[in-house]
Amino acid sequence: MIKDYQQQKTLRDGYDFCIIGAGPAGITLALRLAAAGWNVMLAEGGGHEYSPHSQGLYQCTSTGLELYAEETRLRYLGGTSNHWAGRCRPFTPSDFAIAPPGDLPGWPIPYSEIEGYLAAAMEIVDLPSGAAFHAMNTGLSGGEFEPDRFLLSPPTRFAQKYATALNETAGLDVFINCNCVDLEFDKASGQVMAAVVSDYDRHRQRVQARHFILATGAIENARQLLNSETLLAAGIVDKQGLTGCCFMEHLNIDMGTFILKSDQDKEMRQYYTTDAFVAEYQAGKGNVTAALLSDVQTYGRTAEVKHFLENLACDMGVASKIEFFAKFSCPGDGVIGTMIEQFPNRQSRISLLDEKDELGVAKVNVNWALSDTDRHTIKCIGTELAKQFADMDLGYVKLNDFVYDTSVPLKMAPHAHHMGTTRMAASPEFGVVDADCKVFGTQNLYIAGSSIFAKGGASNPTMPLLQFAVRLADHLNEKLKSATGATV
Repeated sequence: MIKDYQQQKTLRDGYDFCIIGAGPAGITLALRLAAAGWNVMLAEGGGHEYSPHSQGLYQCTSTGLELYAEETRLRYLGGTSNHWAGRCRPFTPSDFAIAPPGDLPGWPIPYSEIEGYLAAAMEIVDLPSGAAFHAMNTGLSGGEFEPDRFLLSPPTRFAQKYATALNETAGLDVFINCNCVDLEFDKASGQVMAAVVSDYDRHRQRVQARHFILATGAIENARQLLNSETLLAAGIVDKQGLTGCCFMEHLNIDMGTFILKSDQDKEMRQYYTTDAFVAEYQAGKGNVTAALLSDVQTYGRTAEVKHFLENLACDMGVASKIEFFAKFSCPGDGVIGTMIEQFPNRQSRISLLDEKDELGVAKVNVNWALSDTDRHTIKCIGTELAKQFADMDLGYVKLNDFVYDTSVPLKMAPHAHHMGTTRMAASPEFGVVDADCKVFGTQNLYIAGSSIFAKGGASNPTMPLLQFAVRLADHLNEKLKSATGATV
């Protein structure tokens, strides 16, 4: 049943599971664990609808690149599924097999660990059973770009689709306006003993459970861990350590513009880097979208642009294409957008501020930072795409200077895909959670969502984070059955 904690604070004496955060991961876990027969509490800090009051608790400062962290998350029932566009693409084996550059490893598990959960994740977001992740267009001929393959969810709004289940599933208590303000950890037993929750008037209670799961998003998951004085005192969390580190986003780069050679194919084109591209350039993955502008006069077809493209063609060794510019008649200009992988980077991190919010929880600063390897990926994707367009006589690309000249400040925007701040690893030397999503050094604290991602790839995170959520639900169900001898 969904209850408003601001008005009704009746908790059970103890739960099997306490889940903090009612977005896609939290709702998925709560429904599956309750359906298995366990007593579950699902706590959501916001209400049924968006409210500036609740959203204000996401206020944070920002250093490094501009993230728009407050605007790109939603703090009410259903989480960011409330403004999700619905694009779904799963990870591939190479996302797990190829380690990122630098001193941090990639995934400690093989792709096969989540592959079997794809069908369940598809069902959760209303994708037809057995549907193929299809290509929207053909690829490019050079072997570096293949057609992007994805499916579109309606999109699924979790609070609306699962409203009946959240209200009627036996054993499930859902509390809205119920904010987690502390985690109480007992070093002797290695267990979180309680989650402290609060309404907006700072009336607090301790929630006791066998297991606790944080599912509040990459920024808030790290914030919850860093805010716990008992986790800090026990050495489970280190403010200078990996908790909060390796914040990743997908890079939304304005690559530039393109001009088609003819008007025979005006459809949007979406490409995805191949494993061969990643190996050849030692770069990250990326999705590239080439779309015509409805108003072709926006960029014009001036002599200056043509001169730029001629010079670029010479620099790229495709001077034979120069003649093309003197002959074709422009059918329309287009723009090139991207969703490019960011590699894990210790300098890109969430950290606590001295200032506290109205509930007494420390606010955070987000320092979103890129590395030289990220700039290398952007450059390789942009220049190779320009070559491929020319080689296939599709047209030609006018790259922005910051794409191919890494000394020029980068202009970019975020995709609102927050990942990596509690990354999965084989040991605490390289991450925050183990292969089962359990926080290192604890016996009963788990994390769900894309904050566990060791690598972000270039896929939208919703599909893989749901695969991980279903996997975690299965693991916890079996673990608790084994520990209690239950036959639920």
